Amino acid sequence: MSPTGGPVNADTTKNEVLVLGATGTTGRRLTALLRAAGVPVRAASRKGEVRFDWTDMGTWEPAVTGASRMYLMAPHDMPIDPAFVRLAAKKGIRHIVLLSSRGIETMGDERLMAAERTVRDSGVDWTLLRPDWFNQNFDEGVLRDAVLAGEVAMPVGDARQVFVDADDIAAAAAAVLTGKGHAGQSYDLTGPRALSFAEAVDIISRASGRKVQFRGAPEDYLAAMGAFGVPREQTLKEVQAFTALRELGDAKPNDVVRRLTGRAPKDFETYAREAAARGAWRG
Repeated sequence: MSPTGGPVNADTTKNEVLVLGATGTTGRRLTALLRAAGVPVRAASRKGEVRFDWTDMGTWEPAVTGASRMYLMAPHDMPIDPAFVRLAAKKGIRHIVLLSSRGIETMGDERLMAAERTVRDSGVDWTLLRPDWFNQNFDEGVLRDAVLAGEVAMPVGDARQVFVDADDIAAAAAAVLTGKGHAGQSYDLTGPRALSFAEAVDIISRASGRKVQFRGAPEDYLAAMGAFGVPREQTLKEVQAFTALRELGDAKPNDVVRRLTGRAPKDFETYAREAAARGAWRG
């Protein structure tokens, strides 16, 4: 059976799927889904089963050799090296699924725009996954410390975002990697409803039992990042990018997760209850 409940295509068991960032938020979930479905996986990361390090070119070829499909995500604060993508194609990767992000053109995210160009120009099949804000930013990612501190600052005002769960992103990636008809497609992945950051933080506050406030003005973000020691010049660039995103207005949910996975995406309140039950916000 496939991760979405249907039969695994006959050719999906012949070659491994290389999952980069296999210990990360989406990578570990994707690895678990594929293995539960009987799909052979090469779980690659700096300290994973298969060693892979973007800064060590000696790890590249051993990681890709033997795989025919690859889940690719940009390393933190680093570009995807086109030389690696060329090597992967040369060594037998025939389908690349890239984890990108919604709104990168609006925000001027050259790192992810370049990654998308590199994948599209790779000469092999490709699919782009463009999720909205991860739910897990609040409990596994960059906003967890802010939640624990009782104040989340993000300069997007009251514009609504369509937060999407990492479980749903992984399920969508699994469907694309084991299915047919996805080559050359770009999929925007959203949760089931749009929420402002203030609404999302309020849901987390209720679920966790912690008093958490949201601050949505640029000066709030500047102050928060300054307290973390982030250089003001960098923060001003981020404010500019988030302001452009805010000016797009409210994001709209779509049915892409349901179409790819056969099930509805997880609601934010369900996510918050589950995270709280795991003790995600016990500081």
